[in-house]
Amino acid sequence: MVWEKEKIVGSCIVGGAAFAVGASFLHLFLKGELPLGLGLGLSCPWRILRKRKPVRVYMDGCFDMMHYGHCNALRQARALGDQLVVGVVSDEEIIANKGPPVTPLHERMTMVKAVKWVDEVISDAPYAITEDFMKKLFDEYQIDYIIHGDDPCVLPDGTDAYALAKKAGRYKQIKRTEGVSSTDIVGRMLLCVRERSISDTHSRSSLQRQFSHGHSSPKFEDGASSAGTRVSHFLPTSRRIVQFSNGKGPGPDARIIYIDGAFDLFHAGHVEILRRARELGDFLLVGIHNDQTVSAKRGAHRPIMNLHERSLSVLACRYVDEVIIGAPWEVSRDTIMTFDISLVVHGTVAESDDFQKEEDNPYSVPISMGIFQVLDSPLDITTSTIIRRIVANHEAYQKRNAKKEASEKKYYEQKSFVSGD
Repeated sequence: MVWEKEKIVGSCIVGGAAFAVGASFLHLFLKGELPLGLGLGLSCPWRILRKRKPVRVYMDGCFDMMHYGHCNALRQARALGDQLVVGVVSDEEIIANKGPPVTPLHERMTMVKAVKWVDEVISDAPYAITEDFMKKLFDEYQIDYIIHGDDPCVLPDGTDAYALAKKAGRYKQIKRTEGVSSTDIVGRMLLCVRERSISDTHSRSSLQRQFSHGHSSPKFEDGASSAGTRVSHFLPTSRRIVQFSNGKGPGPDARIIYIDGAFDLFHAGHVEILRRARELGDFLLVGIHNDQTVSAKRGAHRPIMNLHERSLSVLACRYVDEVIIGAPWEVSRDTIMTFDISLVVHGTVAESDDFQKEEDNPYSVPISMGIFQVLDSPLDITTSTIIRRIVANHEAYQKRNAKKEASEKKYYEQKSFVSGD
């Protein structure tokens, strides 16, 4: 019994001493006075207690007619830091440097805010990084690095818009997504409109076949199209689809909302109806119709973007949890049961009124099951709206494309002269 008492007393003494030493170390720790290399293996203990400052990166752009290439750039930029701040260039700056934008600032802001990798958005950003704006980014927004793609961003005078950021050593570069650009998409629309107008007496399916198989239109391949467009030959990889996906399925008791459509030329109207749909449940499943279905319902000149391009644009939206690539036109009972869909929705603003028909209504099954709801669309914008904007100002957009090509040519000429090539 004696040795047990001695053992208890000894343990208390040792424990008390250890506590006292620990408290002393903690006191020094908090005051920042603990000597370095004191056998604790800590080079700077005080910093360990502090929360690491998040790395904030900045990327700007016009984001006109936002597409999956823009989204992939934002995804890459976000991977270089912890928080992504995005500057959206004003309409006035775009007009001065490139020509008129297709989508106004408020629509472009809606699009950028909806991208899942974006944490913060700055409106009316300048087209070029000036010294004053760069100081504002570093001081006010606590930006660590300015990001841009490896494609040139050239001012009208042929100089680099990011020269100051590079000189400051606060510039990082990402890889451009090949095969798509806003200029290219504008060209595709002009091509489709011109092709449709001159081929009404020919096969209406020829252009769609060219889009689906990635061939250029022979009528404009030799330069007849001043827009210099090419038809999309984008081919997705499983890795890219995974990069854009959330990677999470619905929970066991999740209320799953389903909405379908073409989602061609993904725009602010799409974003807003998806946001409203997502608010109705826990998981938003989006069905995207294939090229053949869209062509059959909208005409041989549609879609402008192919199935996989449209799928990536929708997947990048923060309100979307999952997509069905190549969803059927009619929402069947099998589809509803397979995906455990709780509610099927449709917006009031659409390319057609099929959802209001009594016969051949693609939503007849969910209607009969009492799980169909029509949502008021927040914005009166459709894919046709975007196309009409292009057609109404096609000369200005063709000049814009030519202006961009001239600026890039001047940039490369100067670069070649400096390097001595």
